[in-house]
Amino acid sequence: MTTVAVLGGGIGGLAASYYLCKSPQVTKVVVLESSSRFGGWLWSTRRSDGAVFEHGPRGIRPAGDVGRNTLNMVDDLGLGGEILPVSSSHVASKSRYVYVNQQLHRMPSGLSGLLRPVPPFSRPLLLSLAMEILVKKGEEEDESIHSFVSRRLGKELADIAVDSLCRGVFAGDSRKLSVRSCFPVLYDAEQRRGSLTLGMLLGSGPAPVVPPGPLAQRSIQESWAQWSLSRGLESLPESITEYLQQSGRVQLHREAAVQRISPSASGWKISLEDGVMSADHIISALPAKALSCILPPSSCRPLVQLLQHISTVTVAVVNLEYEGAVLPVAGFGHLIPSSEDRGVLGVVYDSVPFPQHNRPDGQTTRLTVMMGGAWFQEVFGAPEAATEEHLLARATEAVRRQLGVATAPSWSRVALQRDCIPQYHQGHRQGVESMRRFIGENRLPLALVGASYDGVSVNDVIFSGRTAAEEMLGAV
Repeated sequence: MTTVAVLGGGIGGLAASYYLCKSPQVTKVVVLESSSRFGGWLWSTRRSDGAVFEHGPRGIRPAGDVGRNTLNMVDDLGLGGEILPVSSSHVASKSRYVYVNQQLHRMPSGLSGLLRPVPPFSRPLLLSLAMEILVKKGEEEDESIHSFVSRRLGKELADIAVDSLCRGVFAGDSRKLSVRSCFPVLYDAEQRRGSLTLGMLLGSGPAPVVPPGPLAQRSIQESWAQWSLSRGLESLPESITEYLQQSGRVQLHREAAVQRISPSASGWKISLEDGVMSADHIISALPAKALSCILPPSSCRPLVQLLQHISTVTVAVVNLEYEGAVLPVAGFGHLIPSSEDRGVLGVVYDSVPFPQHNRPDGQTTRLTVMMGGAWFQEVFGAPEAATEEHLLARATEAVRRQLGVATAPSWSRVALQRDCIPQYHQGHRQGVESMRRFIGENRLPLALVGASYDGVSVNDVIFSGRTAAEEMLGAV
């Protein structure tokens, strides 16, 4: 009789519960979520006129084992018919922009983009890649992304392309983020092959092997670059929740904040506001800091300190809808390096990759402005003091200045996502290894799942849930 408590009902906790449900070894799974809804940062607004807006991730990549794993899950949940794929030949896949020197520049793509200098870059990308093969391997155990790319590909690419990319993906500062933890493929390519170029050509090492199911096979045949769902990405956690309810082995509790957890003879005692429950095993899908606050400080001090070391950033996500076609260019969107505008991270042109999410009658343009991240406090002050009016004004001003859209939006929504993206600063990987070593040495029936540890993408978080469930079942 094995009872597993899953702390946190975001996509990581739901995924872990889904994989646990597949095993006859587990009698009971109890999911404890402190908020009023499941799904965490996968959060969609579905307006009554048919328009859909995302307040978190808006597209999922199908690539690699973790991408195939997610598509296999989507298939199993019966969501295949709701997939909205974007192929790699689509304009949203081929055209991505950076806003530099108060101008939009299309990022180099295709052979012509590699062979000649494309503004804002002063030399051809192919030249940087060719010279990169001659750069000697770094000696450090970890390095900032900015330092790594400056050393291997030149300061210009690090200052513009990589600075912008880190703001778009992690809402973070490339000068602080760890290359080993954020871009392990690049780190491994240098370590194994001595070069990024050779690593990309020859492969940089082993990866988990996930056989593609029918939907993942379709994504390969049709060359998808990303996908969403017809009712928004929140459909994914909603479908998992429904699956768990129907399994008969899972208890789902909303507004069930865990006050503390303490090891007991049979596993764990979990204190809630309205009582105490026991579990043989805990899978924590809580953010690292939240977990650090409920562990017993006396017996778990080293683990608590390591968890508190993982910082997070706050992002303001501003959804805007404009009447008519207002974009001067077609593409996925544009990113902005920190040297250009520290407050605004980028603008996603949602209507281009996913026109199906526009309201069906009359032409509209949906945009999302991402702001703050590692620069939130510096630009907007304390998150609790930031007003929706100020954030909305800043977002519409960015759209006016950067895209030349003079009209006011016909609809808007401001979502302040507090502490939404963990920051993998230098030494992150070693810290996570130390946490798992402490858990192993002390034989704690505890697994760590979610964006705080092994990757911030939806695919990474789902795969971390699968890994934790499989390791736990192996130990049972």
